[in-house]
Amino acid sequence: MTYYVFTLVFFLFDYFILAMGLNIQYGAAGILNFAYIGFVAIGAYFTGVASLPANTLGQQYILGLGLPFPLNTLIGGLAAMLLSVAVALITLRRLRTDYLAIVLISMSLVLYDFCNNFVSMFNGADGLYNVPEPFAKTLGLSVNSFIPFFACVAGVVALIMWFVMSRVTRAPLGRTFRAVRDDHVVAAALGKDVFRMQLKSMMIGSFYAGIGGGLLIQFGGSFNPTAWLPGETFVVFAVLIVGGAGNNIGMFVGALLVETLLIHLPAFLPEIPGHPGLIEYFDLAVVGIVLMLMLWFRPQGMVPESVRRAASFGASERPDGEADDLELGTPAAPARVAFESGDPQ
Repeated sequence: MTYYVFTLVFFLFDYFILAMGLNIQYGAAGILNFAYIGFVAIGAYFTGVASLPANTLGQQYILGLGLPFPLNTLIGGLAAMLLSVAVALITLRRLRTDYLAIVLISMSLVLYDFCNNFVSMFNGADGLYNVPEPFAKTLGLSVNSFIPFFACVAGVVALIMWFVMSRVTRAPLGRTFRAVRDDHVVAAALGKDVFRMQLKSMMIGSFYAGIGGGLLIQFGGSFNPTAWLPGETFVVFAVLIVGGAGNNIGMFVGALLVETLLIHLPAFLPEIPGHPGLIEYFDLAVVGIVLMLMLWFRPQGMVPESVRRAASFGASERPDGEADDLELGTPAAPARVAFESGDPQ
């Protein structure tokens, strides 16, 4: 029972990290990144090859550094971030919205085929395996004791990354992201470099994706292309939409409802007599139904993005002597309210 509970706890924290990364890209900056799972995979792969020795079970790996946690995980996050820079330089300057989404999902498919067929780099379709369990030998952990331990480690990492992300989204940089999301033309007219803001958003979000992927491969001990089919990106989008785009607390709620309760919890439920595996077959269908209901009845998500109020420029005075207010993110002036507290660049 302890094994099952802490497995669910790990996936809750891991997808909380992944959802925060996608939230800073889509929820804050409006980048429709359908290649997000590719950055998760790069983080997992580079974490794996940084953890393994140069020659493991006859397989040669490109790094083979044998680094311990958390250095190996940081390498995975940095690798995903560097990939995001290359992708942003190719796509973000000329593409927006649906065109950008189509190109990104195409790039995810290209990356999938590359990792699936390039054996000398990431062992092709067999993927990486026998990835060392962090601190297992040092602390004398067995498999049953490692799972609760690493679930707690993932919780600590998620808490640190939530604190950093909350500081970013509340800072002037976060307000600039939202201004670019609401109207990039207005943001550019106010002197903001839209491409640079989107590039920063891609880098931060992809770093979170790489960290989440690094934790994933160390928890499972293996990783191969079947673990990151492009459709997995839409699971993270479901977490974001159900939780509430633009709100970091909503990412935790979305990870709890979608990834933990709807996807992983059914795998631990008793089998239906005569129909083994039937419950697991319909987990994504249930997620799809929940997603449609959320988009129809509550498109803002379970925990909507908080609305801040600020005095408008040249606001007329009310009889009580107080100025009229504008809501952040309303069509009236989404960008000017975002910038009035300072220049984040």
